[in-house]
Amino acid sequence: MNDVIDSGERDRSLKTVGTVSYLLHAIVAVGAVLPGVQASVLLLLIAFAIDLFKREDAAGTWQASHFSWRIRSVLWAGGLYLLTAPLWLLILPGWIAWVLISLWFLYRIVRGWLALSNNQPTPG
Repeated sequence: MNDVIDSGERDRSLKTVGTVSYLLHAIVAVGAVLPGVQASVLLLLIAFAIDLFKREDAAGTWQASHFSWRIRSVLWAGGLYLLTAPLWLLILPGWIAWVLISLWFLYRIVRGWLALSNNQPTPG
């Protein structure tokens, strides 16, 4: 049995996983920005679980930064949503805060996905 893993095969597999994860994140991010287009939080949880589960497979590769990028994006957005939740008591400030957070999240997903498409690590 051949125990040697083809690095090209591994790169393609990780890129496929990354593309699926970015797609799921993008569906949720677009749903958060567009009124009336609410994607399921379940999609976000699935993408987050994929990233956590496959993260170690990417260790030591340029794609490792993408797993960290997506995980940090979800954690920061979730934390910011929780932090600004009390602003909904006044309606407009809550809406403004959540729109800004959602736009930031969408930006992170698009920026990361573009880097992945160009076979580049994420910036930072």
